[in-house]
Amino acid sequence: QVDLVESGGGLVNLGGSLRLSCFAKGSIFRIYTMGWYRQAPGEQREMVATITGGGDRKYTPSVRGRFTISLDNAANTVYLQMDGLKPEDTAVYYCNADVDSIRHDGVPRGNYWGQGIQVTVDS
Repeated sequence: QVDLVESGGGLVNLGGSLRLSCFAKGSIFRIYTMGWYRQAPGEQREMVATITGGGDRKYTPSVRGRFTISLDNAANTVYLQMDGLKPEDTAVYYCNADVDSIRHDGVPRGNYWGQGIQVTVDS
């Protein structure tokens, strides 16, 4: 079993910065992809940024150039540096992990979600 522990959210003013962290806790031996998704009230959950274990990154167009995703493979931790925040970035941010781990059912690969962390940008 893998648990995702998220931290770093909060309230920030227009143009401010936040850094989200997500630690994947468990007996992980391979990271395929980790990333961040967000869901604003009344909206569908959308991909914000993802990174593979090999370092390939993807961003949704609205955050490209403002957000940076990084991965510490050894620490099983993914980060999202968010700069130039806008009110439209306000949402609950969810960490996602697609990893191999030691599991009771013997199937190593699993996809996991964090509980979500609030990010609010005040105009």
